[in-house]
Amino acid sequence: QVQLVESGGGLVQTGDSLRLSCAASGRTFSSWAMGWFRQSPGKERVFVAALNWSGDSTRYADVVKGRFTISRDNAKNIMYLQMSSLKPEDTAVYYCAAFVNFYDDYDVLVDEVNYWGKGALVTVSS
Repeated sequence: QVQLVESGGGLVQTGDSLRLSCAASGRTFSSWAMGWFRQSPGKERVFVAALNWSGDSTRYADVVKGRFTISRDNAKNIMYLQMSSLKPEDTAVYYCAAFVNFYDDYDVLVDEVNYWGKGALVTVSS
């Protein structure tokens, strides 16, 4: 069992930066691949970024590539999403996710996620 809690969301302006954190419970954090998804009002939840158990392999959705950075600290059981050059279209609820398999050439699907956090709202004003 893994429990995930996001923090760091908020209201920012276009071009600002923001860092989300995902704190995980349990001693098996380092055995899980981790990622971030987001969901805008009226839209489906979509993949944003992911990394493998060690954090040395990452993957990003094209729309955030070059602006977002995913990382993890297994000693602290925390994953991060550093977001920069934020745009209004980045406005969404951001969800932390834990899953079994990470592939650097494949966007993990919603149905493949084993555990979800409750989400953190990020609002980017124009």
